[in-house]
Amino acid sequence: MTASTPAATPLTYRDAGVDIDAGDALVERIKPAAKRTMRPEVLAGIGGFGALFEISKKYTEPVLVSGTDGVGTKLKLAFHWHRHDTVGQDLVAMSVNDILVQGAEPLFFLDYFACGRLDVNTAATVVEGIARGCELAGCALIGGETAEMPSMYPDGEYDLAGFAVGAVEKSKIIDGRSIHAGDVVLGLASSGAHSNGYSLIRKIIERANPDPQLKLGGVALADAVMAPTRIYVKSLLALMQAVKVKGMAHITGGGLTENIPRVLPGHLTAVVDRSEWKLPPLFQWLQEQGQVADAEMHRVFNCGIGMVVIVAEADAGVAMQLLAAAGEQVFHIGVIEERKGRAKTIVV
Repeated sequence: MTASTPAATPLTYRDAGVDIDAGDALVERIKPAAKRTMRPEVLAGIGGFGALFEISKKYTEPVLVSGTDGVGTKLKLAFHWHRHDTVGQDLVAMSVNDILVQGAEPLFFLDYFACGRLDVNTAATVVEGIARGCELAGCALIGGETAEMPSMYPDGEYDLAGFAVGAVEKSKIIDGRSIHAGDVVLGLASSGAHSNGYSLIRKIIERANPDPQLKLGGVALADAVMAPTRIYVKSLLALMQAVKVKGMAHITGGGLTENIPRVLPGHLTAVVDRSEWKLPPLFQWLQEQGQVADAEMHRVFNCGIGMVVIVAEADAGVAMQLLAAAGEQVFHIGVIEERKGRAKTIVV
């Protein structure tokens, strides 16, 4: 006679590590934040299987422009320092600034938040930052996905990704084709390292082992390192209404030397004069502590210039005035020249 098999304990999704109630609670928490970002074109947003967005009738030949990105290893410092309030703006900025350079107005944004175990407070803080970024960009946060995947991520860690969709009139796409020798290169100040170069930043911090409250130009190191990426959308959309913008470059991974050439015709180069702006304290500290060569700084970090705008020499003065009036710190950092076999960007 065989022994009877004991009854198995019924299992639930929560037993497997997924808390549906926590996910529902997060959706309710973030609805007010998403509501603040709404635009008239939104027909259905948060909560459905898909978000509906109507293209505004102000466009006669709309071309959709899309961009996607993440925050990268800056998240590792967010976990280490328990700073979750700025990375959401970083996420939005990396996509909206990218589509902006082609002349597109960002219309809507969707995010993807993945974690091993959902902490509603942490996730809500991150999404509040995403909503703040959308407000700064004038685009609607119309949806996203929260994925709770047990054993995929260590406790307290998560990953972020997102994408933005914008629109531009076909006749107003900015593609750099009209750039000529003699045009002027303007640089708009960054708010810090934005979301690029953080593997090197983390290596430098690991070597230097500084107090996170170390003051750099009056700002704590942790605050300088975690400062959210500046969003240039509103000031540059206004500039495009007043001045012919020939090209723009979002200074992300690759720094000044590799991003500016992306908008230049092959026979041209940008000659950038480093004496036209002061290297911000954060970058000074990183260079000193990491003993980073100038050339490496220019191809890894934005070095204080987060966006480059190229205009005709005759329009440079007005463009600088308009950008300053919109709250941007702007510098005349260079000029476009015939390349003649030289590097695609020359930093002198």
